[in-house]
Amino acid sequence: MKYPKSFEELLECFKTLPGIGEKNAERLCFAVLQSSEDQAKKFSDSIMNVKTKIKKCNICNNYTEDADICEICNNQGRDHSTICVVESVKDLILFEKSNAFKGVYHVLEGLISPLEGINPEDIKINELINRIKKEEIKEVILALNMTMEGETTSLYISKLLEGTGVSVTKIAAGIPVAADMEYLDSLTIQRALEGRTEV
Repeated sequence: MKYPKSFEELLECFKTLPGIGEKNAERLCFAVLQSSEDQAKKFSDSIMNVKTKIKKCNICNNYTEDADICEICNNQGRDHSTICVVESVKDLILFEKSNAFKGVYHVLEGLISPLEGINPEDIKINELINRIKKEEIKEVILALNMTMEGETTSLYISKLLEGTGVSVTKIAAGIPVAADMEYLDSLTIQRALEGRTEV
């Protein structure tokens, strides 16, 4: 049996999401179909709001909604002399959930990967360096995945900061080699921050 056209279109949309295959997409379509009009409208509006209202922080590239600068960068109670450099906003959220870091962040939006054609100028490294020049930064913590790409990016940034007087450290303890930051728990992140080492 072939599904109606609108059902097929929704099915294809769900299948574009990470981790959603044919069966899960079908389940989600049926759930939407069986929901009330109010629920479906709220779901639809939420998707559009995420796309139209959320933007990037002008300072760190974190997500923000009502202002050009995110809550973290706007918070004067945080240590603005210490920047934790992460690959993605997902990693930033992970560190925030751990409550182990009270400084500010810089989201690179990727890692250097020559094999994939991603060069230093393709991610937010220049913005990081310019930020360090303008602000009174004492320490940069490199909290990147311990993969070849993460190590390459960390090395590149540490070389750029040589001779600037800024302390460059890297999280270490408890983070397995080739681990994806996304799957680490709060305690592991806390210990990794506490055990960071000079680069």
